[in-house]
Order: sequence, then C-alpha cells, then structure tokens
Amino acid sequence: MPTVEIKNLKNESVGELELKDEVFGQPLNEGLIYDAVRNYLANQRQGTVKTKTRGDVRGSGKKLWKQKGTGRARVASLRSPLWKGGGNVHGPQPRDWSYEMPKKMKRGALRSALSERLREGNLFVVEEFNLDAIEVRSKSGDVLDGHKTKKFLSVAGTFGWAGKTLIVENEPEASLVRSSRNVEGVKLTSGALLNIYDVLNHDRIVFTKAAISTLEERLVS
Repeated sequence: MPTVEIKNLKNESVGELELKDEVFGQPLNEGLIYDAVRNYLANQRQGTVKTKTRGDVRGSGKKLWKQKGTGRARVASLRSPLWKGGGNVHGPQPRDWSYEMPKKMKRGALRSALSERLREGNLFVVEEFNLDAIEVRSKSGDVLDGHKTKKFLSVAGTFGWAGKTLIVENEPEASLVRSSRNVEGVKLTSGALLNIYDVLNHDRIVFTKAAISTLEERLVS
C-alpha cells in the first residue's frame, strides 16, 4: 500500500498517510488515459461554428437572366455559391461533439494517471490549507491581513512549487480562493470534480488530507 508524507504549510512533516492501492497503486495505461483525455476535450467543444449557406446569405432569389439565348452561362441567383458573397458549400455547421464514455473507463484512467503522478513524486498532501494562519509582512514590516496573494506565494515558495500547480480541496476557504486565483499556473478544484485533463495538464498536484479521502471514496468501485 503506497504512503505519502503529510506536511503543514510550513513544509514540516506531520505524519504519513496510507493511500489505497485501488486508486494510487495502479499501473500506467497510456491507451486508456488517451481515450479519457480525448473524451474530455470533445465534451468541452462548443460546436457553435457556422458558415452561411445560400439560404442564409442576404440577397434576392430572383433569376438574373433567362436560361437560354443570352450567350452567357446559366445562373440562378446572387446567393449562388459560385458568386462572390454567395452561400458557402459544405462549410461547418453547429453540431454536438460530445460522446459518452463508460464511467468505469473514466475512473480507471484517472486512477492510472494519479498513480503515475505519485510514482513521479509530483503528488503532495498537506494537512489543511488554512492561509489565515500564515503571517506575511509588508516591506514596511506590517502584518498583512485579509486574503492576500502574498500569503499563497509565501507557501508556494516554502514548498518550492514552480510551474503549473493543481490544488485539490473539498471546500476551499475564502482566503485560499482569493489569494490563489490571480497566480498564473495555479488552479483550484475539489476531489469530487477532479478530472483526467487537469491531472495531466499540471506539473504537480497538491491534495489536502480531506480531499484524498473524498477522492478515494469516489474512485473505489
């Protein structure tokens, strides 16, 4: 059974947490992960792109000249695709790109990706994300109160987090939400909403102890 060190926001070890093999001890399955990411991205597509057909463009539908006897090519109306400003032929039309993927496959892909993140050493667990307890001073030496980005940056600097970081918390405190939302490369989500794309799209994943429990309940089936 894999274990991970639990730390506080000062990067001090406060214990160890045993992780479930069913979630964090799975082999890497690249094919399944690929299918899950492809499904996620397809479901995010809006599918609203549209070009105008001859029935959509503005203009008269009257026949411009008679069919025969003029010596000119036969023509229907100004809205013909052959004319400048006419309709578009075979252009994209609104459609639904989403498709269903079995839930067991989605959960299996997420378990495989999380297990690989753990083996890489890019999965961390903190006891809790209570930034209100962090003391940060301004240049003048005054203690900063409220939801300050400097508080989050102070914690990130203590852990040495650089690059894209995904924070997983069940019910984020207002101080965490407000202090992290302006930090580039940082995303905040919950254990119930964690998806395969976010796991792969970030360099490291930081869980709270409570979020790990929620995620294990969700993925053990």
